[in-house]
Amino acid sequence: MTVTGPMDDALRATEAPPTLRAAFTVELTSERAERVYAFDPRLEPDQRWSLVSARGEDSALDDAGAAWAAEVAPDGRLLPDDLRASLGTLVEVEDLGPAWRVKFDHVPSANDTELDTWAVSQLQAEAWVEPVQGAFLRLDYSLPRPVRGPEGGRLTRFEQSYLLEREPVWGMSYVSRYSLSFEAKAAFRTIRRDYDAVITEATFFFASRDAEQQFVDMRQAETGIALVSR
Repeated sequence: MTVTGPMDDALRATEAPPTLRAAFTVELTSERAERVYAFDPRLEPDQRWSLVSARGEDSALDDAGAAWAAEVAPDGRLLPDDLRASLGTLVEVEDLGPAWRVKFDHVPSANDTELDTWAVSQLQAEAWVEPVQGAFLRLDYSLPRPVRGPEGGRLTRFEQSYLLEREPVWGMSYVSRYSLSFEAKAAFRTIRRDYDAVITEATFFFASRDAEQQFVDMRQAETGIALVSR
């Protein structure tokens, strides 16, 4: 069950309010190139996303960075706030002592596109949870066998992983590393994507003092533990 015990605690730590924002630096790397970007929502709109450094040539890596930059809130990728909906209410848990391995069928959420919905229906999904503190450690999606795509072609390989850490001030879990490796084949064309995204620096804060105090009061009411507003 995901509504009680350590699983519920772990999911609560992913459910950041929309007023929680993050300034961060991320390293995108592939076999051929590296890009370092910085994002800060407190800056002027045209200065919020910036290229810090670049090495090598890889157009697919540049496309990945451009797609991230074009999002309304790029820091939203650090906060897996729809994870509870994705896991559903029933999961299969294997207690391995220091960690639980949790197998689940991904439930499409409001953030998933039609293609996302099709893709996750083909994948095996599992999560690793630290049960004492109630925290997610990682999420993994993998394709057990090649499948034909909804519009032709074949998806021959797909592996996607998220590593999570606890943010020390507010106690929220965030994605500290993301990796993607996939291969798709269509007529006379093969598409491959292989890259890692590592968050090297991240600072979390609320959009306003009122939003911060509201979160502090809510958490104290839920847990009985007083957080200190900064």
